Amino acid sequence: MATILIIEDEAKMRRLLELNLGEEGFKTLSAGEAETGLKMLESEAVDLVLTDLKLPGMSGLELLQRVKQHDAELPVVVMTAFGSVETAVEAMKAGAADYVLKPFSLAEILMVVKKELDVSRLKEENRSLREALGEKYSHPNIVARSAKMQEVLAMVERVAPTNSTVLLGGESGVGKDLIARVIHEKSRRASGPFIKINSTAIPENLLESELFGYEKGAFTGATTSKPGKFELADKGTLFLDEIGDVPAATQVKLLRVLQEREFERLGGTRTIKVDVRLIAATNRDLRAALEEGTFREDLYYRLNVVPIDIPPLRDHKDDIPDLANLFLKKFAGESGRPVTAISREATNLLLAHYWPGNVRELQNVIERACALAKTSKLEADDIHLDMPRRGAAAGDRFLPDGMTLDQWEDEMIREALKRAGGNKSQAARLLGLSRNALRYRLSKIGIADEDGAE
Repeated sequence: MATILIIEDEAKMRRLLELNLGEEGFKTLSAGEAETGLKMLESEAVDLVLTDLKLPGMSGLELLQRVKQHDAELPVVVMTAFGSVETAVEAMKAGAADYVLKPFSLAEILMVVKKELDVSRLKEENRSLREALGEKYSHPNIVARSAKMQEVLAMVERVAPTNSTVLLGGESGVGKDLIARVIHEKSRRASGPFIKINSTAIPENLLESELFGYEKGAFTGATTSKPGKFELADKGTLFLDEIGDVPAATQVKLLRVLQEREFERLGGTRTIKVDVRLIAATNRDLRAALEEGTFREDLYYRLNVVPIDIPPLRDHKDDIPDLANLFLKKFAGESGRPVTAISREATNLLLAHYWPGNVRELQNVIERACALAKTSKLEADDIHLDMPRRGAAAGDRFLPDGMTLDQWEDEMIREALKRAGGNKSQAARLLGLSRNALRYRLSKIGIADEDGAE
């Protein structure tokens, strides 16, 4: 039974929260001001703090700082008036887990409390993630032999059973849509719909109607009413790809759906309630978008509940042979050609490529090779990569496609360290650098180089 500490100076509201949460099976403690609440926190085991931001004496923000000093991992949900969203965002920056705007429904506060307790349990489990990586995670449609992809699948296993919003990050082509589907399939919503929408594939002026639907006559050509993706995903999961490209006006409506689980269709007045889990994905740096002012700060904090970053293929090259064989079986069968294996030379060629297009690029390369293969085994000559080979004309581009000189240098340093078994002096010799020159380059790419460590 989770214990919730309620800090609210308005007695009626405090009592209402006590009764409502108590009926749901939670143990509640309550205080009318911050100082009393902090004393309770010192003497009682608490799983979540629910506090007003406007309190007599010590403010809610000061209280939040004190709570975080006591236990940095303790989730704090803040309540604030509708006109104080900026203050709520400040609280999120200071470590609050979530916020609700007054007036709110009891159903809404209950949903937020349960979600944050789920997240708290998830974080607790993740503390032992490194040890748990000895256990192999697998899924029929995902190749994940490498340690980095095992970390991704371990996070998926932990977050899937919760209702928390997930933000998937990673370059284009890493397989964010596949990870989103796995989260849905392993969730309690697996029997419900999985609806996918890519915001960049839909014109900006039509995205709102696609997400939220429209009523007959809402605009020229709207001869009938149409439900949006949120309605279609009710009791299931909505996967919103390229969230960073959603226009500002639509971001406002998205925020409302995440906060209140309700919206109106375009041109409609009837409020529609939905029960949808949102998984968002982006290949952009949303923090940079915040600084540029193109992405709402409050929406970012609503989305970034459980972030999962999917590594680019060049950072888990151990998986390339298995991925190539997976695609080989698929495309050899589809093309009707008896291709059954990949030669060592062809595999080495795949391993040496930079893969700016990631897994999607690898899939395309294997599909093309299967279609053009001369024998039952794919040879190096069957592999056509989008980069110049050695011996290209002097005027041709000689860096791998999509790669800058700095990136190429970083990749060579990592490869030298790998071949040297982590020995920095030996890596420096392989690169033709002095030990000090290598130390400088290691610091640029964020690799620690302790003095004397080899």
